[in-house]
Amino acid sequence: MFSHRRNSSSTELSLPSGQSASELDSPRVFRLSPLIRITLLLLYVALTLPLPILAEVTAAPVPPWTLVVGLGLGAVALYAALTERVLVDDQQIQVTYPSWVRLFWRRGWSLPWTEIQALKPRSTGQGGIVYYFLSRSGEAYLLPMRIAGFAELVRRVEAKTGIDTRDVRPLAQPWMYLILLGFTLLLLAIDVWTISTAAQGIPFVAS
Repeated sequence: MFSHRRNSSSTELSLPSGQSASELDSPRVFRLSPLIRITLLLLYVALTLPLPILAEVTAAPVPPWTLVVGLGLGAVALYAALTERVLVDDQQIQVTYPSWVRLFWRRGWSLPWTEIQALKPRSTGQGGIVYYFLSRSGEAYLLPMRIAGFAELVRRVEAKTGIDTRDVRPLAQPWMYLILLGFTLLLLAIDVWTISTAAQGIPFVAS
């Protein structure tokens, strides 16, 4: 179901409580939540750290240096994805990345407020809901949903476009990432044990 613009008639849209028009017009930069960035980076490390060492100890057909290069490139790609920034001002919303990311990978997008006509929800394969800005030309732009300050971003979207955003919620709640972070730290502890065991030359039994 679409979230369309509210009928404003001759009256102005009511501003969110505690925020003035000047505050909503001022430029603002939203970055990915630090909790999400740390959790995903640590999870990647926890999942990949032992692989080159295990490849050497078990005499795997894949050379350890190949794994190191491949996993290093994967780490760079993950870090690049996590540098996403959302810039908003009185004219537009823009998703951008540092210059080195734009040069080799993602370029981002920008969309004037006046071109946004609706928010379109779409279900994900994991049962969540993401939202897309639908422009007047019919193009869809994904609403960033993992940023710190998501509630403020949604308030700005509503104030600038008139779209009812009362039902728009983050894709995942902070407590979900806290649980994932806890399991990630446990996995890192297992990695430390695995690496120390391999360093002592204790043979691994292949299943």
